[in-house]
Amino acid sequence: MCRIAAFVILAFAAGCTETNSMQSQDVINSSPIQALAGEVESIDDELPEMATPRIVVEKAKRQLSVFDGEKLVRTFKVSLGFSPNGDKDREGDGRTPEGQFYIYTKNPKSQYYLSLGVSYPGSEDAERGLRDGLISKEQHDAIIEAVRQKKMPPQYTALGGLIYLHGGGTGKDWTYGCAALADEDIRKIFNAIPIGTPVTILP
Repeated sequence: MCRIAAFVILAFAAGCTETNSMQSQDVINSSPIQALAGEVESIDDELPEMATPRIVVEKAKRQLSVFDGEKLVRTFKVSLGFSPNGDKDREGDGRTPEGQFYIYTKNPKSQYYLSLGVSYPGSEDAERGLRDGLISKEQHDAIIEAVRQKKMPPQYTALGGLIYLHGGGTGKDWTYGCAALADEDIRKIFNAIPIGTPVTILP
C-alpha cells in the first residue's frame, strides 16, 4: 500500500499509476474484458452476493454507493481528483470524469492496495474529443469500438485515462482523477464487484 506522498512522486498526469504488470495487461490485452485475479482474502462485513450489481459515485457528496438493481446495498466515502469540480476534459486536468462507464479490469497488485479500472474515456468523451480536435478520427473510432465490445478504451490519448477506483485512503481530494477509498472499503468492493459492472459517476 502506498501513501499519498508516494502517489505524488509516482502518479502519471493522465490518471492514477498502477504497477507495471497492470499497465502492460491493460495496454496490450485486446480480448474481452477479464479479471486479473479472484477474491482477496476477506475478514468480515463483506458485501453480499448480488444479482445485478452497479456502482454510483456522487462527486458532490464524495460518496460511492453499491446497488443490487434498485436496492441500495452499501455506501462508502471517496476522495476525488485534485481538481474535483466539473467533468474530466483532458489529460492532466485533475478531474474525475462524469458519465456512464463499466469496470473493465481488476488489479490485485495495485500501488494503492487494490483497484478496479473504470472505462474512461467513453463514447460521449470520444465524440467531444473529436469535435474539439483533441483526438483523431482513428482514436475516436477505437474508443467507440472498445466501448461497444466492453473492452478497455485507449488510455493514452489527449482525453486522459488510467481512471480507477482504488485504495490509499480518503480525506482531501488527492488523486489525478481516480476515486480513492479506504483500503478496507475497496477490499469489500473488489471482492463483490465483477468485471463489466456498470459505473455511473454523477456531478
